[in-house]
Amino acid sequence: MTTDQVNIPEKICDNCILPGTFPGIAFNDQGTCNYCQKEAVSSNKINPAEKKNQYRLRLDALIENTKGSAPVYDMIIAYSGGKDSSYTLKLLKERYNLRMVALTFDNHFVSSTAFENIKKVTDSLEIDSITFKPSWRSIKEMFALTAKKDIFSRQTLLRASSICTACICLVKSMVLKTALEMSIPLVGFGWSPGQAPIQSAILKTNPSFSLSTQNVLKNAFPPELIDELHQYFIPDDYFNSFKDSFPHNIHPLAFYDYDEDRIKKELNELGWLAPEDTDTNSSNCLINAYANNCHISRHGFHPYVWEIANMVRQGLISRDLGLIKIYSKQNKTMINYAKRRLTNGAT
Repeated sequence: MTTDQVNIPEKICDNCILPGTFPGIAFNDQGTCNYCQKEAVSSNKINPAEKKNQYRLRLDALIENTKGSAPVYDMIIAYSGGKDSSYTLKLLKERYNLRMVALTFDNHFVSSTAFENIKKVTDSLEIDSITFKPSWRSIKEMFALTAKKDIFSRQTLLRASSICTACICLVKSMVLKTALEMSIPLVGFGWSPGQAPIQSAILKTNPSFSLSTQNVLKNAFPPELIDELHQYFIPDDYFNSFKDSFPHNIHPLAFYDYDEDRIKKELNELGWLAPEDTDTNSSNCLINAYANNCHISRHGFHPYVWEIANMVRQGLISRDLGLIKIYSKQNKTMINYAKRRLTNGAT
């Protein structure tokens, strides 16, 4: 696919790919957005390569002090079977030889190819694997609600759709709860370099802040839905009883070399294959296209555009590839598939 085949907005940053509909955006006389201008100023103050190296050294030191201290596992990683989480698993296992367990949250919309990838990658890397599947009724009600309305803050919705935000908050809760219950000191995530800033790439979890954040998320849901979802969140008493053993969160792709073609090639050697039934911004999820469509309809911009624009600015992907990822024609087949399942209630 080429940029001639995408629907590029009339007003768009000439440097990254943020559209004129993105909240708070402004352009200078050269057509560069204010977010790119801010990034350029920041890059002049701190050398990005040196900063990444500092974080790699920090992770080396953390793992040296942590590895082998836990009863069973050094790390639990949220594992979707997608490209980035698969590569994160590979990177951490091969570089540090950690005792790892991968936790997959089955939201009832995981591609069958992704499940095959989970099996192939964990078997190849000799990593234990857990799959947690909540009831269809709970997930259906959550997705049906967030497909129709935005229940989270505007700031949250700059970076992800309501459907994805709801899903990932359950993923993060289940992973952290498992880490606490199993005394696992490290929690890993496969965020791309554009999803989360490097400043949060190695972070000790703060119990008080985590409780406050969880309460905000839980309060966003209607009371009757929270009654269906409460068991997937961390019990309130955990924040006190486990307060001295909260883990470090790590998302290493923020500070390790990131090249999509090389990553896919390395994963192919493990048997990983890219699904053919997902959209251009997912390699595991069958509801993602519908989530994107709902977000675009309500807000006028793609929920992945912030992430992809960041990667374009960092030189991790070309601007043309960024345009293709965000402005390609929407996959109506996948949109209708997810919409039909939520409407009809089919499992």
